[in-house]
Amino acid sequence: MRALAAAAIGVAAALALVFTVTTIGPPGGRTSPKPLLTSVPAHP
Repeated sequence: MRALAAAAIGVAAALALVFTVTTIGPPGGRTSPKPLLTSVPAHP
């Protein structure tokens, strides 16, 4: 019974987080137009 209550609390918390993020919307700001450049080490 305790596991069922813990699962219900977890689901409720997850739904509250989803609804909160949905209500607030995406964070403001811009993404960089430049791509991220990564280097791959040369094979010996």
